[in-house]
Amino acid sequence: MSRAVVYETFGGPEVLELREVEEPHAGPGQVRVRVTAAGLNPMDWLLASLPEVAGQFGVTLPSGFGYDFAGVVDELGPGASGFAVGDRVYGGAQSRAVADYVVVAVPPASSGPEVLYRTPDGIGDETAAALPVAGLTAAAALSAIGLGGGAGAGAGAGAGAGAGSGSGSGETVLIGGAAGGVGVFAVQLARLAGARVIGTASPGTFDFLRGLGAEPVAYGPGLADRVRALSPGGITAATDLFGTETAEAALALGVPSERISTIAAGPHPPGGVRPTGGYDADPAALERLTTAILTGELTVPIAATYPVEKIRDAVALQAGRHVHGKVVLTFTPA
Repeated sequence: MSRAVVYETFGGPEVLELREVEEPHAGPGQVRVRVTAAGLNPMDWLLASLPEVAGQFGVTLPSGFGYDFAGVVDELGPGASGFAVGDRVYGGAQSRAVADYVVVAVPPASSGPEVLYRTPDGIGDETAAALPVAGLTAAAALSAIGLGGGAGAGAGAGAGAGAGSGSGSGETVLIGGAAGGVGVFAVQLARLAGARVIGTASPGTFDFLRGLGAEPVAYGPGLADRVRALSPGGITAATDLFGTETAEAALALGVPSERISTIAAGPHPPGGVRPTGGYDADPAALERLTTAILTGELTVPIAATYPVEKIRDAVALQAGRHVHGKVVLTFTPA
């Protein structure tokens, strides 16, 4: 028996169903992964709830659910190379990750929505399943504003070398949505690059953010004034991981538009600031992230784990936008 989370209509968590499906098998140039954990991202439930967003990504009904996964290779198709049965792996498969099995091409097509990496020893599957979307998006958001190892190198260039090379030394960076799934990576990567980090959040997350090395500030009306009071000398760069409020505050504080990035403001954000996303990141950024995790320089906060049978509860928590870190689904053999 094989199971997958699917939905046949757009809507909230109630449209998601864990169903028995035909067991997939690896075809030519493909591997099959037995999934042990799947990380949730805001984009997952946006695709399932908003037809206009689904259309932008080519998602049609009926559809599977989720992108990030981790597990074990258990089947090789003819001509598949680079992986062996028994390899622990993690990666992404658009709208197919929350399932007992995921089939992906190896190597993944350079222009396609699939990625697959070996999971390093010392990193658990739940942690690995939290990495692809959030890690690559954080790297891209910081790289777009000049933090990290240069254009296209991702923000974690210093992380893998041991606490950063100082590319952000002297920087004061404002990060909007700092306590969210992407924010927890962006905060730590910016700190590893040598920057001072101010992060917007709700007051209930302030201690959590301080633990990551950020100076918290409440979001909402008057944000620019609160940031000015916290940093009279100004800020040098900003990334908005939630909408446009942080980007607009940064513009009001005199930050040049080329040093402000957004990931959720659409293709035309305010003031000519830079839209970006995980698709802009160097895939090697994930290797730098896992190296930083193994050396203890970066942590992956898991806000909650749910068995896949509780998919609706997990997505409801994720969609509430009040979790501190990542939400992960776990699988046991059916």
